[in-house]
Amino acid sequence: MDYAIVVTLEMIRAVAWLVLLSSGLAIIFGMMRVINFAHGEFLMLGGYTVVVTTNAGVNEWFAILVLAPLVVGLFGVLVERLVIRQLYGRLLDSLLATWGLSMLMIGGVTMIFGNTVQGVATPFGSLRIGGYQIPGYNFVLILFAALILTAVWVVLKFTRAGLIARATMQNPAMAEALGVRTSWVYMATFGIGSAVTGLAGGLLAPLTGVVPTMGASLVGQSFITVITGGAAVITGTLSSATLLGTISQGTTFWAGPVYGDAALLVAALVLLRLLPQGITGRIFKRSL
Repeated sequence: MDYAIVVTLEMIRAVAWLVLLSSGLAIIFGMMRVINFAHGEFLMLGGYTVVVTTNAGVNEWFAILVLAPLVVGLFGVLVERLVIRQLYGRLLDSLLATWGLSMLMIGGVTMIFGNTVQGVATPFGSLRIGGYQIPGYNFVLILFAALILTAVWVVLKFTRAGLIARATMQNPAMAEALGVRTSWVYMATFGIGSAVTGLAGGLLAPLTGVVPTMGASLVGQSFITVITGGAAVITGTLSSATLLGTISQGTTFWAGPVYGDAALLVAALVLLRLLPQGITGRIFKRSL
């Protein structure tokens, strides 16, 4: 019984992990159809913000919850103004530009901090369940994954800002004719997606540590989750993260972490073969 509880909690943690990794990317891709290939480096920037400010004496929770999303969000606004806004409607060009940004960020951070792993202490201790122990911080990840999805749903569904954002993404010409400054909407959307990514990077830093090349190991899981989920920001992210996280973590417990990663990839390939437009493109149509 204890083992079953531990496995269940670890599966939920794996789902939360994928939600956190991919939420910012899902906002940007789902709302703007822009592929941010530097998404992994935005996660890395959030992690380094937490490490640097915590080592400078800033409270760890303040660094994670305020400084990481603020720094990465402002950086995202700068990137949108200088790079992305020139490339709307040019999918391949935006992919190449953000790939170049990714290389630039890795090189710059390596020059500043070196190619060594840095980290901060993981808050809370371990929780004992029978003869097993699991990190108490796992419950923090689960909580914030739920809070992020809930917050995005509330904003898109019930606020005027969410209505304007959805209208702009669906028909920018009509929105512009009605007096909406679509360039500001694009900037705000990219900035918010970047801030969510920064928050995720800050939350994951105590678990993973940070290193300039960490984005390469995280961006694959992010893209797989978003593409498998489809265009819907919330439903797509939650459905694909739940399915892929459960399969991956279940396989990890059964055969080991290498097979767990392989199972995630195989499951994504099978789903995309059966549902080329993603889960929400076929099953949960017209959902947020």
